[in-house]
This record gives sequence, C-alpha cells and structure tokens, in this order.
Amino acid sequence: MNKFAERLKELRTENNLSIVGLAKSVGTNHANISRWENKERLPNIEAVITIAKFFGVSTDYLLGVVD
Repeated sequence: MNKFAERLKELRTENNLSIVGLAKSVGTNHANISRWENKERLPNIEAVITIAKFFGVSTDYLLGVVD
C-alpha cells in the first residue's frame, strides 16, 4: 500500500496534475485520489488498471512489485 501511494503521488506531480485534474482524467473523484495518496484506502483493480494506462506504466510498477 505504501508503494502505491508514493508512486501515484510521484506520477501525478511529475505530470503537473492536481488531484482534481487526475481524478477527472481517470474517472473518479478527488476524494478517492486524496485517500489513495494519503494511504487511507486502496483503489479497486479497475482503478489501478486505469491509472496505470493513463500514466503509461505497468500495474506492477504502480503497485511496487517492480521498479
């Protein structure tokens, strides 16, 4: 869970996206993005896939399985 939160925030900031901007781009609300980045919740598998595709990374990278 920690690695996902770190990678999500890192990818979002590297791409100059606000929480609201990312939420709109991946079809969720800003509260979900905030909860994921603050390690309060984990996204469902569909959200992980959508975010990985959006940023052009693998789900394994996003989840911290690989570097």
